[in-house]
Amino acid sequence: MHPAAAREFLSDPARAAWHDQTLWMVRVKRDRMAARVPEWEQLREAASRIKEHTLSRLAEYLEEFSARAEANGVRVHWAADAEEHNRIVHGILAARGVTRMVKSKSMLTEECHLNPYLEARGIEVVDTDLGERIVQFKNEPPSHIVMPAIHLKRAEVGAVFHEHLGTPAGMEDAQELAEAARQHLRGHFLGAQAALTGVNFAIAETGGFVVCTNEGNADMGAHLAPVHIACMGIEKLIPKAEHLGVFLRLLARSATGQPSTVFSSHFLKPRPGRETHLVLVDNGRSRQLARADFRKSLACIRCAACFNTCPVYRRSGGHSYSWLISGPIGSILAPNVDKKAHSDMPFASTLCGSCTAVCPVKIDIHAQLLKWRQEVVAAGGSGRAKPLLMRLTAFVLRRPALYRLGGALMRLAGPLANLLRLDPWTRHRDLPPPPARTFHQSLRDKSKP
Repeated sequence: MHPAAAREFLSDPARAAWHDQTLWMVRVKRDRMAARVPEWEQLREAASRIKEHTLSRLAEYLEEFSARAEANGVRVHWAADAEEHNRIVHGILAARGVTRMVKSKSMLTEECHLNPYLEARGIEVVDTDLGERIVQFKNEPPSHIVMPAIHLKRAEVGAVFHEHLGTPAGMEDAQELAEAARQHLRGHFLGAQAALTGVNFAIAETGGFVVCTNEGNADMGAHLAPVHIACMGIEKLIPKAEHLGVFLRLLARSATGQPSTVFSSHFLKPRPGRETHLVLVDNGRSRQLARADFRKSLACIRCAACFNTCPVYRRSGGHSYSWLISGPIGSILAPNVDKKAHSDMPFASTLCGSCTAVCPVKIDIHAQLLKWRQEVVAAGGSGRAKPLLMRLTAFVLRRPALYRLGGALMRLAGPLANLLRLDPWTRHRDLPPPPARTFHQSLRDKSKP
């Protein structure tokens, strides 16, 4: 459950503060970059409308995209769920005798738990995104969808590389660590029999797709290996090539405060003598699409701006959530996958609305979190403590004498908490004193002639 896992993360206050400050720095970079684009809000509105239109006609655009891609020589596969996705990918690899595959970042394959599935069947999978490779060495899931190893400090990365790559002990220099990773991965690229990438955007009218990276690993893998497998959720579609510029201008600025990703790679057809396979995955997306309250969450472009601004995520870390896509957007998507298993995630939010304010496609994230909370509570999934607390509050509020007594006790408890510093909040700020008189008492006094 998120509260218990968050407490574990917060048990190291220095790490929690560092994690908070690091992600807030990324949020500030996003704000500065957005401020340099006069038409920023118009871009957000355009992206929102394009996605809304696409989702309203998703079946038509999927058929168009599939037909165009196949006409381009791409082999298109359809997967209803994670299990079928994994079987399809394994089938492609097994039929060609592949035992070594390189993989660039793909949150969809993480969602489907592809790596352990393939490894159990004798296929070595090497994640080539630097952050993904680090967490793969540690046998951990990514803690952030854009910066998978953001929870680790350089000294910890150096220790991981020392253990797995034989680098000198104590190496912490970022350039040296990156160079060690480059040398390590080059051999895997050159020896790979297949490459797998994710998909950031797929274009219905052309049958092409775009992969955005900062490291060039998707390009190297796809161009060196004889077999390229691209895996995408069915929501990644946009109708026309002319729409792509809107999303590319929003994506990197929202994600990391860059004007664009270093590489925006366009794939249309396989090169002569090579194969390109595209796996289109549902895995609950149609179910989400059918729900008007939550449909718009499928517009997400996985920029993680909501992660970087969320005070709960920043102070609790990605591994405190029960699903692999964490943060505010994951807290909307996860209950759709398994409401019982992820019923706590919608409550991991202050509902402050900061996530909605920064979302480049204008998803009403905090409103959807509230709707999920209402569903969870209605189904009896909020546990015992919260309903009991609400009943106790209602009991007190219906009894003026108890309410006045509670106010008096709070006036005593406030200074005591400040004095004893019983809570982390009171170590840095003083609680405002509860008023001596209630609102109604003050109003009656003012109303007297």
